[in-house]
Amino acid sequence: MGMIDFKRPDGSSCKGYLAEAGKGKPGIIVIQEWWGLNDQIKSVADRFASAGYNALAPDLYKGRVTQDPDEANHMMTGLDFVGASDQDIAGAVKHVADLSRKVGVMGFCLGGALTIAACARVSGIACGVPYYGVPPTQLADPAKIKIPIQGHFANQDDWCTPKVVDEFAAAMTKAGNKPEVYRYDAAHAFAKDGGAAYDAAAAKQAWDRTLVFLGKHL
Repeated sequence: MGMIDFKRPDGSSCKGYLAEAGKGKPGIIVIQEWWGLNDQIKSVADRFASAGYNALAPDLYKGRVTQDPDEANHMMTGLDFVGASDQDIAGAVKHVADLSRKVGVMGFCLGGALTIAACARVSGIACGVPYYGVPPTQLADPAKIKIPIQGHFANQDDWCTPKVVDEFAAAMTKAGNKPEVYRYDAAHAFAKDGGAAYDAAAAKQAWDRTLVFLGKHL
């Protein structure tokens, strides 16, 4: 468990936090929130490793972490989303594929949006689990997603609103791939342990559903 360097498809390197369960176990890419690759996201990777997954959380902000919402918004707005999806996440998928039998992708908030983007844009992903994040359609067309998706969304969310979720689910369903969509009577970031919006019951239910889903597809 610790920070590693892995190669992106363009040959440059990216750092990430790797928590290993063992060779041949299933793999999962854990994608950060807008705060950066902080201790809380690393703890999610550790939790996956304890559940039997090789988990890698790529550092999309290249070492920058914040607790300030304005700075987080600034860093997210400045992120090269295509590069994050097609290079950082794609490289992470390939790295974990060398350790694991199959690889899924999951993430929260910004990471939820990038999970969906990667599922539409990156090869080698077996399934995706976005939490309260949907990307703009110009980044990722839901109709291009051909793999199983299980989404976890909050009913009280003014960023990833129920309407945005409805539109995403409808676009995927229309293309013939019906996502599993779960909605929780909670606020955005309900699964962030220690966060202001943390809802223990919703977080546990979402985690349990995530593990069942990953167990089926990985």
